[in-house]
Parts: sequence; C-alpha cells; structure tokens
Amino acid sequence: MTEATETTGSSAGRPISACLFGVPGAHLNLGVGALRAATLGGLLAREPGARVTVFDDGWGQRAGHAFVAGRPVPISLAGARHSRRYHRPESYLNMRISAALGGLGNAGLARIDAADVVLDVSGGDSFSDIYGEHRFRTVTWPKRLALLRRRPLVLLPQTYGPFRSPRLRAEAAALVRGARAAWARDPESFAALADLLGPDLDPQRHREGVDVAFGLEPRVPDEPAYQRLAGWFEADPGPVAGINVSGLIARPEGRARFGLTGDTAEVATRLCERLLDRSEARVIIVPHVLTPNGADDDRSASERLYATLAPRYGDRVYLAPSGLDPHQSKWAIARTSWFCGMRMHATIAALSSGVPAAVVAYSDKARGVFASVGQREHVADARRLGGADLLDALWDSWTGREAAAAELAVRTPAAIARAVAQMDEFVALARAERDRRHPAGVR
Repeated sequence: MTEATETTGSSAGRPISACLFGVPGAHLNLGVGALRAATLGGLLAREPGARVTVFDDGWGQRAGHAFVAGRPVPISLAGARHSRRYHRPESYLNMRISAALGGLGNAGLARIDAADVVLDVSGGDSFSDIYGEHRFRTVTWPKRLALLRRRPLVLLPQTYGPFRSPRLRAEAAALVRGARAAWARDPESFAALADLLGPDLDPQRHREGVDVAFGLEPRVPDEPAYQRLAGWFEADPGPVAGINVSGLIARPEGRARFGLTGDTAEVATRLCERLLDRSEARVIIVPHVLTPNGADDDRSASERLYATLAPRYGDRVYLAPSGLDPHQSKWAIARTSWFCGMRMHATIAALSSGVPAAVVAYSDKARGVFASVGQREHVADARRLGGADLLDALWDSWTGREAAAAELAVRTPAAIARAVAQMDEFVALARAERDRRHPAGVR
C-alpha cells in the first residue's frame, strides 16, 4: 500500500483501512466493475494512503490496483466465497467458524478486523431474494461478518428488495438496522429502504443518494483499441446511436425468467435497422457483461447482432473492441448521441455523461435511477410492452433525444455533485472511525 506521512500527536497521519464487498466478478460484469472502480477512485482520491482490501471471487490474498485520475494505485484483493469448500479460508462459513474460535489465522477475517469501515454495495441491486436463496446468502454473508466482528458497516447506495420470503426479508431488515449507515440509490429505492426499516428509519443513518457509478471517471482506452475507436467515431460527424444487448434477456430462458412479452434480441435488430434506414446515424454495439462461453454473455449476443447488420450496412455499424474496462467503456459510451441499454449500468454510463438514453427494463430497478435525472419516460418496460410497442418506445426515445439532452444538462451535474458529496461522507465516516480506534498520540 501507499505509505502516508504521519502527523505527530494526531491520528490524521494514520492511513484509513477499508474493506469493500459486493463487487464480485468486476472484470466480467462492467456494471459491477463500475461500482468497484467508482468507489475505489473516490476513496483513494481523498485518502491516497488508504489501505483498501477488495473482497472478490478469486482465491487467496493478491495485489491489485484501482485507477485514480487515470493512474493505477495499489490495493489488496482477498478471496471471499459462499462456497462448499469449507476447508478453504475464502469460504464465508470458514470465516464464521474461525471468528468463533479466535480467528485461526484466517487472512480474510483479519482484514475485516483491521478495517476502520466495511463498505458493501451488494452489486448495486442484488440485496434481494428474487435471484434465489443461495444468491441472497452470498450477498448477506459479508454484512453478517462485519456486524459479528463489530466493524462499522456502510451500505453504499443500492436497491433494497424485493423480498418474496418473509423470513429472508426479516433477516435483511436486521442487517440493515445493524449497519452504521445505509444509503439508497434513488427515491424509489429509498422508499423500499424506509418500508424495510419501518419505525427504525433514522434520517441520520438512512439516506437517499445516487448510484456511485455517477462518479466514475472515463479513461481513454489503451492502444490499439483507442486508435480503432477514435478513428471510427471521427470518420463521420453525424449522430451515433449506441446499443447494448444483454445476453441475459436475449435468450428465451432469460425472457421467460423475467416474464418478458417480446423477443428483445429481435427488437434490438429492428431498432438498429430503423436507425440505419431512417436516419443518418451510425451504430456502435457495446457489450457490458463479458462471460465467455456463458449463457448470459453480452459479447456473443453483440457479435450475432453485428453479423446480422454488417453485410448490409458496412462500416456504419461497429462492434466495440474487447478488453475495455469500466472507465474505458464509459469513455466510448460518452461519445454517442443517444444510447439504448439492456444493462442498467451501461445506461448509467450514458446518463452520467449527459448522453440521452433509453433502457429496456426487465425489473423495477431502472425506473428509480432514470427518474432521479428526469428520464423516467425513457424506461421501456419489456414486461409490459410487446415487440412492436417496445420498438416504438425506443424509437420515441431516439427522436426525443434533444429534449432529453437539455434535461440532462441540468440534472446530470446535480447527480454528479451528489455522488461527490456522498463520497465525502463515506470517507469522513471512515476517518472518524479511524480516529476513534486510534486516538491522538497512540501508535
């Protein structure tokens, strides 16, 4: 870790120590990666010497990095899994048993014990039981461990619920009540948080904020991707429509799982054809979840869309290159004139850049985020709208992009300012906990 200069007689010179949970698979899911990158970037910009451990789904203790103002800054990585390999120290159950037996040298548990604050973002929208109880346990284990070890738990801006099981809902409510602070990422998420807490809602601890990805810094892609992207964007001064096709809902099983009424992959194709036939726009396809050989892979769905369009439209259609990180993907999305996303954080990359966007929604989570920047009418609910109606809703968003851009010119800076202010509060809380644990003059 980067060393900080200590100030004699004050704990202000001691670096803060923080753990971050709820961002597994960040290298494959750029939405989760955006949450991780924005949180680390904001924290390390304010506390360059912070000792930060990110718990991921890897194995063992490793070195990693985060980008701050475009430069890599070292962090630590620690594996943590809801795994049946109970003998492994990365297993949450192993951590729990180790805690009961005095630690047993469990390195992950030691990181939690050393932390001034434990931050948890739950993947932005995974603090729910709608994905099954195993996923619920994966999301709640870090919260349980933080409270067990009496470390201040801060739930970063996220959604809460829905919960189908009264038993799991009660468990979630208990965890939220035990947190030092809990933030919701939009007004609707805050209403759900308030409903979960009932009379225990405390305005000092339970707050409405914005998705931390609104504070994500864009970063120029590495070579040769930069030359390819920049060359394509600069080849024509006309409008560019971006589209993100979700592998999750592009296949029949995914559409059935969420009760979608139409074929979203077909709608994506027809939307691109309409854009290319009826306007001077070019189209860039931007994958956002990259799970090679996985059923939900956006890259595969994007390649199929590109293969359908390219023979007819040539270089008016472009598939974003592989290997972009969340910062770089945002850089590309920010250069579009309008963006249609099927992944929530792909559209947040657009909205936070002031780019008009539409989202093909398969749950309620998109509505609150879009409403927070005055764009609720650009949510196209694929559970309610059939193929033709869904296509028309997206086309209306495209044709209404100038009005949307004017609204975003006012709303986006305000949302970014809130992202900055809430990060200031997270860091202030961590500093206060550090100072409480290490009073002035104590080394």
